[in-house]
Amino acid sequence: MVSPEEARIRLPQLRLDELLEELHARLDAARGTRDRVHSLLEAVLSVGRELDLQQALLSIVEAAAVLVDAEYAALGVIGPDGRRLSAFHTVGVSDEEIARIGPFPEGHGILGELIRHPEPLRLAKISQHPASYGFPAHHPPMNTFLGVPIRVRDQVFGNLYLTEKRGGAQFDEEDLSVILTLAVAAGVAIDNARLYEESRLRERWLQANAEVTHRLMSGGARADVLGLIAERAGEITGSALAAVALPMEDTGSLAVEIAVGMDAEAHRGLVLSMDRSLMGLAFSSALPVTSADVSHDERISLEPPRFGGLGPAVAVPIGTGEAGARGVVLLAREAGRPVFTVTETETLQSFAAQAAIAMELAERRQDAEEVAVLKDRDRIARDLHDLAIQRLFATGMTLQSAGRFIEHEQAAERVVRAVDDLDETIKIIRSTIFGLRTREGAGESGLRARAVRVVGEAAPILGFAPSVRMEGLLDTDVPRAIADHVVAVLSEALTNVARHAHAARTEVVLATDGREVRLSVTDNGVGIPADGRRSGLRNMAERAEQLGGGLELREPEGGGTTLVWQVPLVKP
Repeated sequence: MVSPEEARIRLPQLRLDELLEELHARLDAARGTRDRVHSLLEAVLSVGRELDLQQALLSIVEAAAVLVDAEYAALGVIGPDGRRLSAFHTVGVSDEEIARIGPFPEGHGILGELIRHPEPLRLAKISQHPASYGFPAHHPPMNTFLGVPIRVRDQVFGNLYLTEKRGGAQFDEEDLSVILTLAVAAGVAIDNARLYEESRLRERWLQANAEVTHRLMSGGARADVLGLIAERAGEITGSALAAVALPMEDTGSLAVEIAVGMDAEAHRGLVLSMDRSLMGLAFSSALPVTSADVSHDERISLEPPRFGGLGPAVAVPIGTGEAGARGVVLLAREAGRPVFTVTETETLQSFAAQAAIAMELAERRQDAEEVAVLKDRDRIARDLHDLAIQRLFATGMTLQSAGRFIEHEQAAERVVRAVDDLDETIKIIRSTIFGLRTREGAGESGLRARAVRVVGEAAPILGFAPSVRMEGLLDTDVPRAIADHVVAVLSEALTNVARHAHAARTEVVLATDGREVRLSVTDNGVGIPADGRRSGLRNMAERAEQLGGGLELREPEGGGTTLVWQVPLVKP
């Protein structure tokens, strides 16, 4: 039995032990709080150091998972429409698991709840929330949940999602406070990364502008400059396809001069209408035109097929204002890639406008050089007329007068021949003067424009607009005489298709490599009957034979007819 004295001694001892345990607990809590604050500060500094936007987003997700001891974490970026997620960065789920689960979420269920109501959300069990409707197959089980919005300059950029606190515990108020603090730091870091990214992009656009201007002002060929515009715009925007189209004189159509990237051959040389193509709409309206999915856009003609595997696209006019558009640049990304944002479109429009100014300056300089050449030609022609011809004429008159006094028959004949030679020389000089004062090709229409006009005139008869592709220097390399034959053969071929083929589609390809010109007309009609009239075909064949070429008829896969007419540009 314990004596009263012993009891009095033991009681203070017990109280002291309790006090010591409580002190240890508070010290541990203070140490834990200190460590957590230290971890939070380290996370804030780590996130703030990132200047690459994608890396900054991944660092935010990783830091959030560590700070609240969550097994899974994700950051969903809200898209331009403000209703669904455009990107989803995860931690805790392997690539193999992601592949089995399927596409990333777009913002339904609990994830969409934070999009619709951007306020912190803490749940003990996800399935108990009214907005929850389950997980897809192969998705890991998740119960506890903590979500907070990330704001960048008072705009919700995205949301942080954390699930499954380790040890089976619940996310508490302290976890929420830590994540809210991280979200504020994340917003600043994202803003900095975006500003840095925008400044880098501006720098790249400025370099591209300088490169285009230098190429133009140093006398670079137009095709090279257009190719440079397409390449740089495609590289900077991460596009799979970049193309440049220019208007064709007196045709109301555009011709794709340059195409680089994915399936570029399907675009190069195409002749596009103003109302059934993205580039045509941008040119006629002098405004940018965008498409979320260019391969399924109702505004764009299906023929010929040319946008397979491509998705978001934008067409921007090259130059606007009083001078009007000089052309159009088209950019298209692969299917599934992000759409072109307003900022990207505006930057591309500014780049195209600067390129147009550079083209205008280069053309003005070229015009000035041509004027100088013409003035020099006029001076030479005037000097030849006023000085050389007069002196030659005077010399001829002198010889002619002197010939009457020459008695030697052979000497007199030589003087007469010399006078005749002087007369012929005067004629040659006069012809040269006329040539100097006449600009070559003035008033003539090129083969490209003539061919497009023929196709346009045939469209009402056919009941549809044929697709047209042109390649090579048709206006430069093909002589006028051969061009006349090409136009006549094209007109005859389209007339035959309209009268006899019963076709729903026709493709015209006109190309030259500098050695020969080749015209191909393909339709998907009934073909050429064995007993049908062939007077038109005979005429086309005779034209080809006269020029040393030939006519060939083929039957493409799927039926129809392909007519190939080709002649050499240089006689063998």
